[in-house]
Amino acid sequence: QGCVDHPIVLTEAVCNPLYSRQMMSELLFECYQVPKVSYGVDSLYSFYHNRRQNWPCSGLVISSGYQCTHILPVLEGRLDAKNCKRINLGGCQAAVYLQRLLQLKYPGHFAAITLSRMEEILHEHSYIAEDYIEELQKWRSPEYYENNMHKMQLPFSNKLLGSTLTSEEKQERRQQQLRRLQELNARRREEKLQLDQERLDRLLYVQELLEDGQMDQFHKALVELNMDSAEELQSYINKLSQSVEQTKQKILQAEVNIEVDVVDSKPETPDLDPLGSEQSLEDVESINEFEPLFAEEQPEVEKPVAAVQPVFNLAEYHQLFLGTERIRAPEIVFQPSLIGEDQAGIAETMQYVLERYPKEQQAILVQNVFLTGGNTMYPGLKARVQKELLEMRPFQSFFQVHLASSPVLDAWYGARDWAVEYMTREEGWITRKDYEEKGGEYLKEHCASNVYVPIRLPKQAPRTAEALAPSRALTSSTGNPCEQA
Repeated sequence: QGCVDHPIVLTEAVCNPLYSRQMMSELLFECYQVPKVSYGVDSLYSFYHNRRQNWPCSGLVISSGYQCTHILPVLEGRLDAKNCKRINLGGCQAAVYLQRLLQLKYPGHFAAITLSRMEEILHEHSYIAEDYIEELQKWRSPEYYENNMHKMQLPFSNKLLGSTLTSEEKQERRQQQLRRLQELNARRREEKLQLDQERLDRLLYVQELLEDGQMDQFHKALVELNMDSAEELQSYINKLSQSVEQTKQKILQAEVNIEVDVVDSKPETPDLDPLGSEQSLEDVESINEFEPLFAEEQPEVEKPVAAVQPVFNLAEYHQLFLGTERIRAPEIVFQPSLIGEDQAGIAETMQYVLERYPKEQQAILVQNVFLTGGNTMYPGLKARVQKELLEMRPFQSFFQVHLASSPVLDAWYGARDWAVEYMTREEGWITRKDYEEKGGEYLKEHCASNVYVPIRLPKQAPRTAEALAPSRALTSSTGNPCEQA
């Protein structure tokens, strides 16, 4: 009926601007006519859902998602919004960085290395190194590389050209290639015969100059022909004469073979070659097969070819070998400088947030360092955070790191648990009456919500009588120029 007749629980960003909440409340109340709405932070809902397992109500929430990472201190069950920090790095930036690395490594598969495949590699093959430099040293060992390198198969097509042709069509195309090669060789022989005949006529003309006694012109002609004596000229004439006679015999023999082939073969059918003048893969194979039969100069002794042609494996060509890329891409949340970002990583930001509290509250926060969000599902992330805390905390201090039971879905589970528990209460719910009285930016706080900071407009100071007196005197003195005159 164009309305939503049940309450809505909606997540919003940490420290969401009032204008954004105002626009959303206006849409929900004015357009969808919802009875009441509650706003909360997704990572705090996840913290609320996992807190039921007898965890302390205070802690340090590290929420890393697709676009950004948040460090959220929670004291006595409420968010401390003044000391929240955000890192503009998440799963999206890691996928783009991995895509860049593999496209540079495999430029031949540039189009096949897509963002969706990179996200799949991040989810299934990547992990966080406990010590990044030490892990890179391990990858330098060939044995370690072979044992830990992963292969990913890209899709490819193994279908060859002409595989759908029948045996009769293949035979007919081979006969067409045979005729085509015969015509090509005949054309080549005719061109060769014409060139040899022209050169032979030139040499015979020079020989006639010798016979006529025109020695000066004969010697000039020998120089132009790059010859030294009449004997060399006679030798060239004999060789060209033999070559011309052999070429004529080959042309006559080829014409006889073509006539016999035309009489014995089937009548040609038009449009058998759909490729026109372009040669397909089978055309190239047939040319290689028939070309020795029509070579102009046959070798006297044919030696058997012992070399075996290697077979090209398309499947191996379309494989990606994942080595150090498995740890380099997710490392950017700890070292943003790897992709040129001038931001602090998770460890530095966590230390900065902790140092804004006294030592007693620091000890309370590190009792429950809670990891949530889809970007915290890398193997080894919990051990890496423990290692970073061990380096920054005082000697013999105590801390605990917990990972959400389901980092992706616990935000939804927490919102569901909160909605069921607070359905009959007024705490945390904004009714339509609240919206009309206090505006769309109004927020009722609860254990998983932001902190509400109302808009404070500066009030103008009241104009007192003493402040107004000089202005009145000035007005009376300058008001009527006639009276002043």
